[in-house]
Amino acid sequence: MDRASGLSVRLKLTLSYAGFLMLAGVLMVAAVWVFLLRDLPEVKGGIGGLQVRRQLALNYASGAGVVMAFLLVFGLLGGWILAGRMLSPLTRITHATRLATAGSLSHRIRLPGRKDEFRELADAFDTMLAGLEAHVAEQQRFAANASHELRTPLAISKALLDVARTDPNHDTGELINRLHAVNTRAIDLTEALLLVSRAERRSFTRERVDLSLMAEEATETLLPLAEKHGVTVETRGDITPTIGSQALLMQLAMNLVHNAIVHNLPEQGTVWVSTGVRPRTVVLTVENTGEKLTPQRTSTLTEPFRRGTERIHTDHAGVGLGLAIVNTIAHAHDGTLTLTPRSEGGIRVTVELPATAPHTDR
Repeated sequence: MDRASGLSVRLKLTLSYAGFLMLAGVLMVAAVWVFLLRDLPEVKGGIGGLQVRRQLALNYASGAGVVMAFLLVFGLLGGWILAGRMLSPLTRITHATRLATAGSLSHRIRLPGRKDEFRELADAFDTMLAGLEAHVAEQQRFAANASHELRTPLAISKALLDVARTDPNHDTGELINRLHAVNTRAIDLTEALLLVSRAERRSFTRERVDLSLMAEEATETLLPLAEKHGVTVETRGDITPTIGSQALLMQLAMNLVHNAIVHNLPEQGTVWVSTGVRPRTVVLTVENTGEKLTPQRTSTLTEPFRRGTERIHTDHAGVGLGLAIVNTIAHAHDGTLTLTPRSEGGIRVTVELPATAPHTDR
């Protein structure tokens, strides 16, 4: 935004210091003159007494003029120096802001000294830069991974089409099936990326939602998948009212239950889905059996395109965004996502969201 040039803050502070100093000097000179006249003894002699008073006034005025001139110079010079010292932290903050505007987010102010207003501002600015740097790095990594993931199905489609063009006798039915599977995966990945973007921007309408109903519907929808994999699903819980997007929270529950089913023991696995209410929060917990995971490995599962264990027992390749989407949706609803490995094997996923008062008709 273009603005007309004006006086600098340093010059304004200097003029303010000098102005207040001059005002204090004028008041002091006036007060001394009043007290001087009051305490001056009466000089007898008529005209001679008046001349003495006049001469005294002239001498006092000349001395006061010298003092006021000194105060003016001293106020301007001292005010300029003091204002410069006081505003030096602001200069460093401005320099860091310009570097950040130019794209350098790694620079930090690190203002020394004890805590005051400028140092609080500098510390807050450093914290903001650290958060922005981490967010930009995450977005760049996500974009690179997404580009790589989208490139794979496109490259496979191109290879299949090249084979069909060079070999007219190739089985078209098999080609169509493979192309359909590849395109389906590309569409799923694109929809997942759009869902992550929508949740991150929080561009959704908030309404009253019962998280337990979302969990029940997700379980019923995915029950055929659980039966196909030989996985038993058990559900229990209480009414868990919260505020948020019904579509996004439904996607959150679907992803959690789906992951718990496909990342499970073959033919003998179990999934436990439960909801509950804690002080000021509602909780959705999804546990599943499976192979043992370390805490270090568990902490990486919410990163985009992390698929965890090898899926030797499932025919669902996924897009690697299941828990990343859950994490994004939870944060968009001011909630938290916690992953804890089970000692018997498998994982426990807990989502906590802010609670709200239940509906009056419930």
